[in-house]
Amino acid sequence: MNKDTIAGNWKQLKGKIQAKWGDLTDDDFQVAEGNSEYLAGKLQERYGWDRDRAQTEVSDFARSLKSETRN
Repeated sequence: MNKDTIAGNWKQLKGKIQAKWGDLTDDDFQVAEGNSEYLAGKLQERYGWDRDRAQTEVSDFARSLKSETRN
């Protein structure tokens, strides 16, 4: 995954991320500041997913953002 996709557009993406994963808190977003690995860790914690699932979710989200910008 291109980690720059999330990190580079963090402020614009927070709303989309909150809509997708509503269990994340404002504090989570403040600490994450675009760090996709931290985001995956918080998804594991909040949703009880294993590491692979959380990383896949973040990767899929980043890919969906790339396809949105192409269209």
